This record gives sequence, structure tokens and C-alpha cells, in this order.
Amino acid sequence: MAVQYQGGGARADGISGGTSAAIAASVEAGVRSGALPADAALPPVRRLAADLGVTAVTVAAAYRTLRDRGVIETACRHGTRVRARPPVSPAEPLTGAGTRRSDRPAVPAGVRDLSRGEPDVSLLPRLRDALARVAVDPAPANYSGGGPLPELLDLAAARLAAKGVPVPALTVVSGALDAIERVLGAHLRTGDRVGVEDPGWANLIDLVAALGLVAVPIPVDAEGPTVDGVTRALDAGVAAVIVTARAQNPTGGAVSPARAAALRPAFAARPDVLLIEDDHSGDLDDLPLAPLAGAGRRWAFVESVSKAYGPDLRVAVVAGDETTIARVEGRLRLGAGWVSTLLQRVVLDLWRDGDVRSLIAAAGPEYARRRDALVAALAARGIAVSSRSGFNVWVPVPDETVAVTALRDAGWAVAPGSRFRLASPPGIRISASALAPDECPALAEIIASRGPVPLAR
Repeated sequence: MAVQYQGGGARADGISGGTSAAIAASVEAGVRSGALPADAALPPVRRLAADLGVTAVTVAAAYRTLRDRGVIETACRHGTRVRARPPVSPAEPLTGAGTRRSDRPAVPAGVRDLSRGEPDVSLLPRLRDALARVAVDPAPANYSGGGPLPELLDLAAARLAAKGVPVPALTVVSGALDAIERVLGAHLRTGDRVGVEDPGWANLIDLVAALGLVAVPIPVDAEGPTVDGVTRALDAGVAAVIVTARAQNPTGGAVSPARAAALRPAFAARPDVLLIEDDHSGDLDDLPLAPLAGAGRRWAFVESVSKAYGPDLRVAVVAGDETTIARVEGRLRLGAGWVSTLLQRVVLDLWRDGDVRSLIAAAGPEYARRRDALVAALAARGIAVSSRSGFNVWVPVPDETVAVTALRDAGWAVAPGSRFRLASPPGIRISASALAPDECPALAEIIASRGPVPLAR
């Protein structure tokens, strides 16, 4: 039986307060301290109201505030829970190296980690030579001279134009998510609806929630967002749609020329809907780019360098209509100011380096070889998946916990699909970026023999 408190009381889990603001603050403090970890269930509204001696309206308002901040989520029969990655930094102790521990769960010793979705460091260019050349540059930047490097913009514009992307305006930001956040902030307000791919990039889903926006799921297949899904989202009144051009995470889909041709009229008919395209795989992808850029009046095309050249290079170029780019640059000047000129110079040097270009040109096919080997091994065992671009393979399963546990017990760590899904069926994501082709048959055999994927057969 629940303990009853008068207004402002507290529970064993630390949730307390007599107003909606105080209750929301106590939940956030619990998330920050670790008392309310990721995925922790929160009490139903009426039960918490009774425990704290407040009205159900007060608790509902607190939960609404927390949902708007992206701290919690409500999923029908699963109740209200702390999000898997709430936008609240946990109060973790520093390690001996002086950095916070990762928020990702540790992989047990002896288990092969295919859960991360990261590039293989052996296929990334070494930055020593580029850093050495940049370090001797005689013209350091000052406050008055900070901003996008003209030489970088010129080369980026030429690279994008060669891929069929129009470049009426262009700027530089700190990575793909930074670009998406800034573009959304340039046009949208709290409560606006945003069409996102489902399943889709977990970080993006979390970002949309943290911005107080409402995610509207758009189904995807091997050729990108489905036409019906995009049409339904547009009819539902979304203010923006975010599309992954290639290497869709987690499914490995890519927008085909035929799909792009079918989608462009839908966006042209709704010219005021903001269209954001994310081409995070960039130079790694050997599939041709089929851009949607320019289909409407408000758009942005983002190309990040992190996957191909190194995640620590927090640089992305953003092409878009003049209003969008002007707003992004204006807000950037008021905040961070500009992307580090040193990083921009490193990226420019890497783009110009013939040896680096050769390395990247070889890395893309190698990633494809690893991914395709896993797809083929699964297909040989009756498990059909559609990944054709990027690092990841999405395998439908009836129960993610069963599938993840069975694979972990067999020595393989994969990512549960819950972080990537809104309304789509369950699945697991396997990252093949560091998976040797000769490992694929054994992995596929375990998936098939342990029976976690009858839906994929």
C-alpha cells in the first residue's frame, strides 16, 4: 500500500514536491544523480499525486514539462519512463584520465562488440601530417577573423555541386546533429511536429524530444522514407521532415533516384515544410547521391566529415536556402561564434591530400564488403534484410530482449532496436563496420539457430 503524504512530501525513490515545477525538478535531480536511471519506470499520475498529497493535475503538468524537455516518455502500456538517453548529464565521477565514463553499458569481457555503429579506426586517416601542416600556419585566427574559411566553403561548394546538390548558401557547423539542431531552431518552435524516419537514428530521436518537438514516425525501406509515409506526415501537418540520404541508421537504406523522383513533388506541393537531408556517410558511400535539396522553399543539406575522416573532427558543411543559412549563421555568431578554424584547416588539408583521398576511396568498399558479407550470410539462412549502405544491418525480431540476450550469451553484443523505434516493429541493429567477412557465417548461424528472428524469415 502506498504511503500517503501531505503536499510536498517525498517518496523512497526521491520524487518530491508540492508544485508541478518542484516535482519536475526532483525527477530531473533523480536522473542526474542516478537514483532514476535510464528506462526507470515512473509512478502513474494518480498514484504519485496520492503519495505527494497533490492533485493529479499537478503531477500531469510536471510530467508534461519533463516530456517537453525530453527527460521522460510515455509509451501506452509501458507507462511513463525515463528516456534511454535523457538530455541531463549524470553526476558521474571523473576517471583517472579526467573524463566522464561513457553512458553506454559496458560489454562483458570476451564478447564481440557489434553494438556501437562506429567507424573502424584502422580505416580512418591519421591526422598527424595534417595537424603538423596546420600547426605551422603563420596566420592564427582572432575574434574579428573567426568564421567559415573561404577556401573550405569554396571546396565544399564544388564537392556538393558535383553530387547534384544546389548551393545557394553554405556554412560550417560542428557536426551533423549540431547542424540539424540549428536548422530546426531556425524555423521551429516548441510543440511543432517533425517527421522522422522510423526506425531512425537514436540520437536524432532524442534530440527532437529534447527540443520540445513532437516526432511523427515515417516508415523506411531500402530506398529511403516511403512515399506513403511522407505523404501521411505532410498531411498530418508536420513543420519539418528529416531524411537520411544514405547509410540510414539503423537500417542501412539509401534514397534511390526513383524514390527521390517520387518524393520531390510531395515536398514541392508543401513548399513551407522544412526539409533537412543528412548525408553523414559522405565520401564513404559508393551509392550515387539522389538529393531532394531545393524541392521546397525551406531546406538544408548536411554533409558531415566524422564517419569518413574521424569522429573527433566535429565539422559539417550545410547548404540551404539563403534564409535558413543566414539564420543558422546569425545564431551561431551569438553563441559559439564559429567552428574552430584549426579544425576547418585540418578538414581542408585532408580534402586536398591525395593519399587521404585514396585511403577514403578504399575504405568505402571495405565497409561495404563487410556489410554485404553479413547480409549474404543471413540470406543463406533464410533471414532477409535490406541493408545496402553504411555500417549497419537491421534484423527484425519478435522480442528484442530475447534476441539481444541470446546473442550476448553466444559472445556477440548487438544493439536493441528500442532506442531507434517510434512505431515500427521490434528489431536489433548489428554494426558490421569492424566485422570481418569470415566471422559472418558463425554470427548468422547463431541468429538463425537460436530462433530470435522468425519475423525475418
